[in-house]
Amino acid sequence: MTTILMVLVGLSMLATLGVMFAGMIGLARNEAAGGARSNALMRWRVGLQLLTVALFVLLLLVRA
Repeated sequence: MTTILMVLVGLSMLATLGVMFAGMIGLARNEAAGGARSNALMRWRVGLQLLTVALFVLLLLVRA
């Protein structure tokens, strides 16, 4: 169980990082529709961060 949770935490961290960079690149391009897309990506980032923290807390509870 711990190994699965560790893999899920790692994957969710990478997904968060990927979405964050995609949003930053969209902002840097300064496209007309980029603002709405970047805003949506940043909302995804917050959701993925919440998932990552929840999985991490669950991992700590399982290991205790």
